[in-house]
Amino acid sequence: MADITAPTLRRRWASLDKAWLALALILAAVAVLDPPQFWPTVIFTGDALLHTAPFILFAVLAVAYMKATGAETLLAKAFEGRQIRMIFLAALLGGLSPFCSCEVIPFIAAMLALGAPLGAVMAFWLASPLMDPAMFLITSGTIGWDFAVAKAIAAVGVGLLGGFATMALARSPLFADPLRENRRTGGCCSAKKPFQGRPVWRFWSDPARNDTFRETAIDNGIFLLKWLTLAYVIEAVMLEYIPADAIAKVLGGDGIGTILLGALVGAPAYLNGYAAVPLIDALLDQGMSNGAAMSFVIAGGVSCIPAAIAVWALVKPRIFFAYFIFGLSGAVLAGIAWHAVA
Repeated sequence: MADITAPTLRRRWASLDKAWLALALILAAVAVLDPPQFWPTVIFTGDALLHTAPFILFAVLAVAYMKATGAETLLAKAFEGRQIRMIFLAALLGGLSPFCSCEVIPFIAAMLALGAPLGAVMAFWLASPLMDPAMFLITSGTIGWDFAVAKAIAAVGVGLLGGFATMALARSPLFADPLRENRRTGGCCSAKKPFQGRPVWRFWSDPARNDTFRETAIDNGIFLLKWLTLAYVIEAVMLEYIPADAIAKVLGGDGIGTILLGALVGAPAYLNGYAAVPLIDALLDQGMSNGAAMSFVIAGGVSCIPAAIAVWALVKPRIFFAYFIFGLSGAVLAGIAWHAVA
C-alpha cells in the first residue's frame, strides 16, 4: 500500500498560515519557558488590540468602500498629461490611496505597454507600499499622529525622488526597454479585478459591489487582526526580554550611523507595514532613535515581499535594482529629516 502520510503532512504544512503558526509558537514558547509571563503577554496583546480597534474598524470599512465604489479607476488620472504632473499625481495617489502595488499590477502593466513614462510608474510603486489610510490610522493610534503624518509625507517624498530621478535618467541604458518579455500580471493580493468606468459612490444597489464590500471588509479585517496580533505579541516579548540599553546602544543616539543601520536592518527584517507599527513602538520605548525608526519603516516598506514582487513581476532586474536603491536612499533621507524635526 502506498504511503501517503508524508505528502499529506507536507500539504497540510504548506496550507498553514505562517503568521498564525508563528503566533502559536511564540505563545507556546513563553508558556513553557516562562509560565508566569504567559498571561501578561496575552493581556498586553488584548489591551493593545482594544486600543487600536476603532482605528482598525474605520480603516477596514473605508478600504472596503473604496473597493466597492471602484475608486481604483481614479489612478488613471495619474498617468495623463505632462510627465511632471504625472509624477506628482502618481506619488500622491500611491502614498495616500488604499491600493497597494500588487493590487494594480494589471493596470500598471497596461499603462507601461501603452507608453506611460516609467518615472510616473516608479513614483507610484515607491509610494504605494509605504502608506495608506488603514496604515495611517493604525500608526497614529499606536505611535502618534506626528509620526504618521511624517511617514505619509516621506512616502510621497520617496515617490517623487524615484520618479524624478527616473525621469532624469530615462534616456540612459539603465532605464531603456524596461519591461520583461514574459511579464506576469497576476498579483499577490486577493483582491478582485477592479471595476471599470467611473466610480459608483452609492454602490449598495449593485449586488456585485455589495459582495466586493463584504469580501474586502472580511479579508482586510482578518489580515489586520492576524498581523497586528502577532506584532503585539512580539512587542510584549521584546519589551520583556530584550534589554533596553542594548537597543539604545545599537539604534539610539544622534549620529547618521543609526539612521543608516535602521534602513539596512529594516530592508530584510520587515514583516509588513501593519505589523511593523507595534515593533517600532516597542523599539522607540527601548531607545531607538526617531531617525532610525523612520528609516526602518521606509526601507522595509519598499523592500517587503508584496511590494517587491509587484515590481519584479513586470520589469527587468536593472529596473528593480534602481527601485530598491531609490527606496533605500529615500529611507535614509527621510530618517535624517525626521531626526532633525522630531
